Amino acid sequence: MTMSEVELEHEPSTTPPKAPRSATWGLTWHGVRTVAVLELRQRVRSTRWIVALIVWFVVVGGITLLTSGAITALSSGEAFGERPSNGPLLFGAVTFLVLGLGLLVTPTLASTGINGDRNAGTLATLQVTLLTPAEIAAGKLLAAWAAACAFLVASLPFFGIALALGGTPGTALPRVVLLVAVLLAAVCGIGLGFSALTARTAGSTVLTFLTVAALTLLTPILFGLTYPSISRTQTVEVSTVPQDWTGEVDAECEVQLQERTVTHTERTWWLLGLNPFVVLADGAGTTEYTRLSGNDNDPLGAIRDGVRDLRAGPTIPLDECWTDQTSVDDRTEAASRTPVWPWGLAVIVLLGAGGFVVAVQRLHVPTRTLARGTRVA
Repeated sequence: MTMSEVELEHEPSTTPPKAPRSATWGLTWHGVRTVAVLELRQRVRSTRWIVALIVWFVVVGGITLLTSGAITALSSGEAFGERPSNGPLLFGAVTFLVLGLGLLVTPTLASTGINGDRNAGTLATLQVTLLTPAEIAAGKLLAAWAAACAFLVASLPFFGIALALGGTPGTALPRVVLLVAVLLAAVCGIGLGFSALTARTAGSTVLTFLTVAALTLLTPILFGLTYPSISRTQTVEVSTVPQDWTGEVDAECEVQLQERTVTHTERTWWLLGLNPFVVLADGAGTTEYTRLSGNDNDPLGAIRDGVRDLRAGPTIPLDECWTDQTSVDDRTEAASRTPVWPWGLAVIVLLGAGGFVVAVQRLHVPTRTLARGTRVA
């Protein structure tokens, strides 16, 4: 053995040792970006993606222009008094339109991310690399969310049209865009979880749509069905005019004990709080500006105030003092300032996070059991 060979054998390595990563939950930006870029390249190469984006822009733009024309035509019939601004009404219409279409498109972007690759025989290629299951799932989630946000970005010009009409604060636009982006990310996580659980892409897509439908349609239906069960006829205090009231305008009200049907909506308001449209309306931040400007033409603010009043429940004594229009209940006002959207947004995000966790666990290899007919490679 020569001296040079001995020196080579004992030459220390100049590369610092890397910290061991978890075999399942290890995450690096390089791994996540690699998977996301691969997913996005496949979408960009497809002509269906470009066609879908163009159709989205045309549909949102067409409905926005038609809605604007209809609102202008209806408001032009008001001959007396100063007409309120149509901006908040159009802004609310565009907001709900974008969220509604986004909830229809997003499930198709994420619900085939895992089982679609498994059926095509490309998932195993990723699983045998140094990429961890968490990096594969996070990359697919990031790509689906970026694709969904592309539709959201295409809708920004129509939000600008609504803002240009006035009556809506400028801070409402970033709040709405941020909330819609978070909601779409949660739906992507839900779809990714179903994609990992089911073998067929049709099954995961249907399950994702059913989950979205349950949040948007089933929650108000359940709230309406439970309404009779929370209504009670009971003796309560009522602030009203005296029994011998003869019609004086300045009559002083008094508190009386009367029987009334009281609905305790504070017990079931959370059903409406789970609705993505309620979350968006409550977090848009347009109501305070509307109150100061005297403009009541704001659907987002109306939904927000309505849900917050339902959360507060009945105010005792009941206010039936028709002669005093300036009286304001402090309890109701304090309750109306308590936001509802953090509750609903937290639950929806937890559902998305649960789907992501399921996807990571199902991507772990080696897999003990697979559904019959599942393609491995």
